[in-house]
Amino acid sequence: MLLPLRMSNTRGSSRPRPRARRAWAASGRLLLLAVAVSSVHACARNPVTGERELALISESQEIQMGQQGAQQVVQSLGLVEDQALQRYVDGIGQRLAAASERPDLPWSFAVVEDATPNAFALPGGPVFLTRGMMALMESEAELASVLGHEIGHITARHSVNQMSNAQLAQLGMGLGSVFVPALAGIGGQLLGTGFQLLFLKYGRDDERQSDELGFRYALNAGYDVREMDDVFAALQRIGEQRGSSPVPSWASTHPAPAERIENIGAMIAEVEQRLVGLEVGHATYLRRIDGLVYGENPRNGFFRNNVFLHPDLAFQMEFPDGWQKQNLPRAVVAVSPQQDAQIVLELAEGSPDAALQQFLGQQGIRTLSSTRGTTNGNPSATGLFQAATQQGTLAGAVRFISYGGNTYQLLAITGADSFDRWERSFAGVFESFARVTDSSVLNAQPNRITVVELPAAMTLGAYNERYPSVIPLEELALINHVTSASTRIPAGTLLKRVVGG
Repeated sequence: MLLPLRMSNTRGSSRPRPRARRAWAASGRLLLLAVAVSSVHACARNPVTGERELALISESQEIQMGQQGAQQVVQSLGLVEDQALQRYVDGIGQRLAAASERPDLPWSFAVVEDATPNAFALPGGPVFLTRGMMALMESEAELASVLGHEIGHITARHSVNQMSNAQLAQLGMGLGSVFVPALAGIGGQLLGTGFQLLFLKYGRDDERQSDELGFRYALNAGYDVREMDDVFAALQRIGEQRGSSPVPSWASTHPAPAERIENIGAMIAEVEQRLVGLEVGHATYLRRIDGLVYGENPRNGFFRNNVFLHPDLAFQMEFPDGWQKQNLPRAVVAVSPQQDAQIVLELAEGSPDAALQQFLGQQGIRTLSSTRGTTNGNPSATGLFQAATQQGTLAGAVRFISYGGNTYQLLAITGADSFDRWERSFAGVFESFARVTDSSVLNAQPNRITVVELPAAMTLGAYNERYPSVIPLEELALINHVTSASTRIPAGTLLKRVVGG
C-alpha cells in the first residue's frame, strides 16, 4: 500500500536529489550482502538475555545495514530543521544507550519530518522519532520511555532475529521483482531498503521485552517511569492513522495499549526503590517543542482536491478523478481506482532531452516514440515505451519538463493491454503541469505548536476559548493529555496550543 508523505523542496541546492536508481543500487548491494551471509549458520549470545540463539548476521553487518538504512530514511523523510531539538533528543538517547547492554554501538537519535505519531529503530544503532510523536508527548520522561523502548529493540537484536528467520530474503524477492531500475518505484517500492527493514514485524513478545527494557533504561537514568503509560494512553486514544505514515504504525505491531498500561503498572509495583525525586521534565520538554510544526507541512506540497500544489517549487499538477493520491518525500504518486495504472512525479537530472535519452536507453526499455516540445511554455521531452518485468510487459509514457531550475520526470505506467485506455488520461496529467500564481498557495504556512502558561485555573474548554487553536477541541485535549474539555487545570500549568500559519 502506498503511504502519504510529501515532496521535498530542493530549491537552493546545487543539484536535485539523487534519483531512485541510486537508491535501487544501494538496496541491491545491501540485499546481496544479507543473502550472502544468510548462507552461513551461526549462533550468538543475545546481549540482553545471555541466551544463545541463531544469528545469521554479525554485529558488523548489523551496523552496516542499519547505517545504510538510516541514510535512506533521512533522504526520504528528511530531518526536522531544528538543530537544538535534534541535539536535545540525541542527548537523551545517548544517555540511555550508554547504560544499555550495547553501549559501544554507533547510536544515533533523530526526529524526522512525519506528522504521524511514530518511532522506529534500525539494526545497529539508528533510532528515529517522528515530529508527530514529539507533538503528542508531554514530558522528557515520556520521551525517555519511547527512546528506551526503541533502544531495547536494538540491544535485544530483534530485527536481526527477524532477518535470521528469512524475512529479509522475502523482502529481497520483492525488491528484485522489477528488472528496469527506473521502474523500481512501481508497485510500492519507492521507499527503498531503509523502509523495508521497518516492515520486519516484531513479535508481541519482542514488543513486551522492549517495553520492559525501555522501562528499565528510563528508570536507571533517573526518569519517572510513572509517566510511561501516558504515551500509551495517548496512542490508545489517537488510534491507528492508516495511510498517514511511511512506516508501520507504532501501535500496529505492539500489544494493545490497555495491556501495556496494565503491564507498566505491574512493573511499577515491583520496583523496590521509592519513586520520589525522579525526573519528569514537563516544562523542559514543552519549551523544547515550542514552535514545532504541527500536522502536515504545506511548504512540502499538498493536495487540493485533485490538484497537487507546491508553494516552494511553485508548480501544480492535476490528477484524474477518483485516483488515490500520495505525496512522498521524493515523489508524488497517484494510482487508478482499479489499481491498474500509476503516475509518478519526481525530480530528474540533466536537460529534458538528456534525461529522456538516458531513460529510454536503459536495458529492458523498448522505445515506441519520442518527441520534443513545450509544456505550458516549459521545455519538455516525451517518450512512449514498453518494459519487460517479471509481472509481464508494462507500457507507459514519460515526460521530462524543465521548470524553475529543476527537471521533473512524469512517469505513467500500466499493463501493455491497458495503455490505449489510459493514454489520454496520462497525456492530460502531463499537460496540467504548470506554474502556480495563486497567492494563497504560494504563501501557505504550516500550523505550529505554541506553549501557554495558564494565568489562572480553568477548564480546557475555557482555555480554548481564551487561547483558540486551529484543531478540534478533542484533538487539543489529546495532545495535552487532558481527559475532556471540562477537566479543570491548575494555574501555572503549561499547555500546548496549535496556531495557524
